[in-house]
Amino acid sequence: MSFMFHPYPYADPAAVNKINVPNSVKEELTAGILNVAKKISALFDGGVKSIGIDAYPGAEYETLVNVLKQQLANKNVEFVDACDILLPSEVITAKVKPYLPEDREVDPVLLYGRRYTEGYFGLQDQAKVAALVEKIGKADRIIVYGKGALSEAIQDCFDIKIWMDVTPRTAVLNCKNGKNRNIGLTEELPYALMMRRNYYVDFETAMEQRWKMMKARKIDYYISADVPEKMQMLPFSVLLDLFHELNRRPFRCRPVYLEGVWGGYYVHRLRNLPKEMKNCAWVFDMIPLEVSLVADLGNSEFEVPFFTFVQVMGEELLGHKAFTEFGGYFPIRFNYDDTFHSSGNMSIQCHPGEEYVVSNHGEFGRQDESYYVVIADQGAKTFLGFNEPDSCEKFFAEAEKVEKSHEIMDYEKYINYVPSVPGTQVMIPAGTIHASGRNQVILEIGSLTVGSYTYKLYDYQRLDITTGLPRPIHLKMGKDVIRGERDKNWVEANLVNHGGVVREGDGFKEIVVGEHDLLYFSLRNLIFDREITDVTNGLFHVLALVNGERVRVESVNDPSLYYDMNYLDMAVIPANFGEYRIKNLGVGTVTIHKTHLKA
Repeated sequence: MSFMFHPYPYADPAAVNKINVPNSVKEELTAGILNVAKKISALFDGGVKSIGIDAYPGAEYETLVNVLKQQLANKNVEFVDACDILLPSEVITAKVKPYLPEDREVDPVLLYGRRYTEGYFGLQDQAKVAALVEKIGKADRIIVYGKGALSEAIQDCFDIKIWMDVTPRTAVLNCKNGKNRNIGLTEELPYALMMRRNYYVDFETAMEQRWKMMKARKIDYYISADVPEKMQMLPFSVLLDLFHELNRRPFRCRPVYLEGVWGGYYVHRLRNLPKEMKNCAWVFDMIPLEVSLVADLGNSEFEVPFFTFVQVMGEELLGHKAFTEFGGYFPIRFNYDDTFHSSGNMSIQCHPGEEYVVSNHGEFGRQDESYYVVIADQGAKTFLGFNEPDSCEKFFAEAEKVEKSHEIMDYEKYINYVPSVPGTQVMIPAGTIHASGRNQVILEIGSLTVGSYTYKLYDYQRLDITTGLPRPIHLKMGKDVIRGERDKNWVEANLVNHGGVVREGDGFKEIVVGEHDLLYFSLRNLIFDREITDVTNGLFHVLALVNGERVRVESVNDPSLYYDMNYLDMAVIPANFGEYRIKNLGVGTVTIHKTHLKA
């Protein structure tokens, strides 16, 4: 699922993985909407009678269906829109209403909700489903298409099952541009409410169905459809060949970039982002449910949602420990927060613990974070914890007052800060008040969050850069989860630069820069002049080049399996990769920030 509302419409051309393209991919890839339509149409000539085409919300499946209708105009094929078997719009709205509460005292802008878990079964009229199943069984030639066309009650009726996928970036942009409507709705919702319903209902429903079908290998063909005219189709067995090839080596995901009211300019310049971008606040380099994975096929690129890859590869990518403990989800997320030369700080905020997330949102796990300071300029600060034991109560009293009066608050009277120096690692267990201050670039690493529960407590009375409306404040939720006892003394004793040397040798060392009992991942630095070796031992690693020009990460056993990282690039090392070597391809000493689950 994606909780992005305003991704910038930019596909980073640098974030592409060069691989040894499997012969099956070269032979079986069908490229272009006309060729895809011809390939699907030809299936009927081989004895196929029924085809189901389902799609992730935001995929423009109607475009493909229109071309199919042209190709099959003289072949007596019946087309059925899966929308026809949905419950009436008002019934679906009533059914999902409990998952989308409207308590503006708790949630003033109606941002949050609870994860819907009934799948398409809860959205479809079962009498109509039964009638369609009967129709499919009797039809000479039929295509059922649209969201829910491969729901569990119908999918086994089809001779051929096709899934159309789009990246989270494209799904959200298509929603924003009026190319998608919520499941079962006949009228548009305001964009913010549309996206809330997407997140808790539509995206969740489609993601779960895709996951189950891929796990059971029930999909026959997979279509990558971000650009409809250039869509590409592979047999699912061949998609597996491509995924296994990608998983043999270190790889990089394609980031998503977002503007923001506190956005800075460091990454914007470093990565030559479009000059039309106002700034770059967030760089979602490796947020598993938001980013994509791109393979270079020679004459083209093949792009899939990263979480589709995770769903298919499972234990092979994650390792046994992560796969079993986190239910197949990629359990750590990574992004850069850029306030370099910006107009202000990130909001003063906190995140909920496990009990609150599960009981209030139906999600998985607690939301812990950490900040690693990569770049810091004049006066940079990282806000963490309260100043004094009684600061929490005083802060909330004033925050509630200024929320109504719109006055500016002197938040530093209450909130402790740590001077930001490159290499500083702070940990942010759920419930800890915090914010990244102005004039720095932070590598943010967090725990599994299917969603994103950031309760803003004070935001300097700013207006949102995209909507022009006041930024959402969630003082009630924040007060429910805040840990007011975490003051300056506790922070210094527990949350800043905790660790020590793990190993060292001639020109290299590995140090722990952050570990805490409340965080299930270990934060480390690999520091070396020429090269350093490491081994996955069944745990996936994520590496970020936080100091240095360029490095190569390669397999010790097969150096042809490698990825070259530039400054601030991030690479995933699959759990089954084994022993690997990192070589300095530039000058000076290199620092790699490494994250993995605690053993």
